[in-house]
Amino acid sequence: MPDQYDWLFGKGPDKKSGPSEATPKPEPTQPRRTEPEPPEDATRAIPIDRPDPRHQRANEAYATYNANGGNRPPVPPTPPRIAPTPGEDDGGGRARGRRWLRRPRFRPVRLILLLVLAWIAYLVLVPIFAWSKVDQVAFAPSGARPADQPGTTYLMVGSDSRAGLTRKQRRKLSTGDAAGQRTDTIMILHTGSGPNMLMSIPRDSIVPIPGHGSTKINAAFAWGGPQLLVKTIEQNTGLRIDKYVEIGFGGLVKAVNAVGGITICPKEAMKDPLAGLDIKAGCQNVKGVTALGYARSRHTQSLGDLGRAQHQREVVSAIGHEVASPATVLNPFRYWRLMHSVPYLFTFGDGTSKLNAANWASAMTHVNGKNGLTCGMPISDLAVHWDHERALKLLNYIKTDHTSKIPDSLCTPSGLPKSVTG
Repeated sequence: MPDQYDWLFGKGPDKKSGPSEATPKPEPTQPRRTEPEPPEDATRAIPIDRPDPRHQRANEAYATYNANGGNRPPVPPTPPRIAPTPGEDDGGGRARGRRWLRRPRFRPVRLILLLVLAWIAYLVLVPIFAWSKVDQVAFAPSGARPADQPGTTYLMVGSDSRAGLTRKQRRKLSTGDAAGQRTDTIMILHTGSGPNMLMSIPRDSIVPIPGHGSTKINAAFAWGGPQLLVKTIEQNTGLRIDKYVEIGFGGLVKAVNAVGGITICPKEAMKDPLAGLDIKAGCQNVKGVTALGYARSRHTQSLGDLGRAQHQREVVSAIGHEVASPATVLNPFRYWRLMHSVPYLFTFGDGTSKLNAANWASAMTHVNGKNGLTCGMPISDLAVHWDHERALKLLNYIKTDHTSKIPDSLCTPSGLPKSVTG
């Protein structure tokens, strides 16, 4: 090979001499890649792997295990999770800028349960509070009384007492300024194994009053209050009066207004200035003042006091119907007004418990139609003389708690036989 290529290939092993040192070495056509020279002892260095911390901890645990005689070392508690910093992954593959507070779960069942419990407490506590303001009076007479009888017999008295009414209220209610205290209404309510029975005793009934001879029955209340009235009724009927309830003028008005009014159904138009009454014929909703006038009026009645007794039972039954309606329990304002009208409406006899009063109120809602009977004391004439034969039969059904067997001939609205009223 010619010597001119020795600069490229260099001298072969058979060349005796290379190019002259004075001859400059031509530059290569491409620059050579230079690598850093390895350290002098690089070929003699043995790579050493960095120990894994997990292996080191495992070895330490194993050594502790052997040192403890084979007992497992205690496991250290897991440290609490550190909240991610802004921009850090929150563990679900999402980077969040700040830590969100966990919102409490909405549990509708628990909320409904709490509301139901609160409502039950309201229904229970309001009557207890109202009952603490109710007055009680002595009614049990002295001396001999009829023996205990099955069922429960209440004496209900509508008093015309003006006590507690201002002059303006008496004028508004058309009650007048009568002194003393008389009974416009006398009713017997019997509850037991059969239908409830509400029976009116005309206030003008001529009966013997202990110590006062024979006169109108409502005079007993004016002379001796509840005790003499109870004694008079027990001696003339043979019924044992178990409980006593007195209703006043102002209380009746409050009770009617508390339930939002009642429905009455007069068969003819009634206008009675003495009772403050002016209504048309037919069923209509009335407020307390009108209801009181309807229960008191007798001058527009063809049957006089007998017709008034029918209207009184109608008003009492209508109040009971409204009290028993679902609206009373579901409307807290109506429930509150009704419960707080009780102290103004009723005076109970001594020994009447809250349970007794509740049973009486429940019975008053079941005295009409299929749920009960409404009757007048059997009488023989408009002079209000009792028909002893028919009266004794009716009273015997009550004494023996067999109200389900009372025939229609004994239970009439006015107390007169059907042969007279038709």
